[in-house]
Amino acid sequence: MESWSFEAIGTQWEISAEAPLDAETRAAVTGLVSEYDAALSRFRSDSILSGLSHGGGTVSLPRYTAELFSLFDSLDRLTGGRMNPLVGGSLELLGYGPGYRLTPQGPAAGAPPWPEAVRWESGARDDVRLSLDRPGTLDVGAAGKGQLVDLVWELVTGRGYASVVVDAGSDMRHCGPGLRVGLEHPFDPNQAIGVVHLQDRALCASATNRRAWGNGLHHVLDASTGLPVRAVAATWVLARNAMTADGLATALFLTDPSSLAAEFQFDYVRMFSDGRAEYSPAMAGVLFS
Repeated sequence: MESWSFEAIGTQWEISAEAPLDAETRAAVTGLVSEYDAALSRFRSDSILSGLSHGGGTVSLPRYTAELFSLFDSLDRLTGGRMNPLVGGSLELLGYGPGYRLTPQGPAAGAPPWPEAVRWESGARDDVRLSLDRPGTLDVGAAGKGQLVDLVWELVTGRGYASVVVDAGSDMRHCGPGLRVGLEHPFDPNQAIGVVHLQDRALCASATNRRAWGNGLHHVLDASTGLPVRAVAATWVLARNAMTADGLATALFLTDPSSLAAEFQFDYVRMFSDGRAEYSPAMAGVLFS
């Protein structure tokens, strides 16, 4: 496998294939990542979504965001409103916003209810029209990075590469010969708690140690309160695509797996802050004893 590494959207990427990616494919990947960031980043004042943070209103977004917002609709409902992209405002209050102040700007506050504040629909020009009835900050990172992994993977495989791994930090999508992937220990990044076999699926992880600052502050918030989640330390999800796996990895911090299994097919490992772990039947034997 030949690999190409680069940094984008605040994380390190590595794309591996059976042959080096040609210059045209690399340029297409770079353009796609740039387009996605320009549309959806809350860390850029010039992004399309950032235009809603001051006065609400309506924006036009790329057509692929329909799948993303449909997933958020489901996960908001299945978690009882605890997973909600409007949590971006809560993250900024705690210091995790543009400029990375990492100093709380005020007390924690819950996010506005997603179904009441946001409306979206496919537009007549093959775009997505998203409307916000009040100023608000959307953070789509809970599933957006996974979706971008999918889009890049689809671009590369669509150009004839048969064995491809797209790895963006903790989010991966794979096709080809199987891989063994270590599950990083959330309390010690030099250790693994187990090894999973990845083949023709996506594997996404989330952990409270990845973006942590201050006194007990991290990026996984309960949108209903605006406070960091305490009970769960890390999650790993295997699913058919990275967008779904990424979203479910966050949702597992906020609800029981059985609630999600009613509508999604996935395998998972969930590690609690006290060191306990639980997993789906297909993940039996993955964790070290």
